[in-house]
Amino acid sequence: MFVPSKIFFTKGVGIHKDQLASYELALRKAGIERCNLVYVSSIFPPYCKQISAESGLRQLKSGGITYCVMARNDTKEPNRLISAAIGLALPKDINEYGYLSEHHAYGDTAEKTGEYAEDLAATMLATTLGIEFDTDKAWQEREQIYKASGRIIRTTHTCQSAQGNKDGNWTTVIAVAVFLP
Repeated sequence: MFVPSKIFFTKGVGIHKDQLASYELALRKAGIERCNLVYVSSIFPPYCKQISAESGLRQLKSGGITYCVMARNDTKEPNRLISAAIGLALPKDINEYGYLSEHHAYGDTAEKTGEYAEDLAATMLATTLGIEFDTDKAWQEREQIYKASGRIIRTTHTCQSAQGNKDGNWTTVIAVAVFLP
């Protein structure tokens, strides 16, 4: 069974009169348009190493089956704010798996969407690790609880946002975690 050993994060935005072409342009901006993308669920494998997008993109092969976790959003409404984010939460113990989350939003800033995705990933990991917390607390408060537990070492996110094209063309945003062997 294939278990990824590396991961990188990328993002992009595309604008076109056709929805599919807008998505293709977002893939191009992210550098992954030449891959056959297979969407997978949100587990960050044990021992998986995060690498730079530049290094990861160099390792892709045209036409290759490429596993990823993708957040995607699009609009045809002029000036509408859209965003897509991938959140990451890693356990301290590299023998354990972490979580990736995908989130997309309308009307939220990149910061808000990104923090929400990060919160989702951290909350999934915290519940798996048995860390007790109050779900009604703000993300910043829970983040401190998670990290103070000593069992979650890092949380982060990548996010792409854009305003809908003023001429009513399709605008697509993507945020992607790409797995490599």
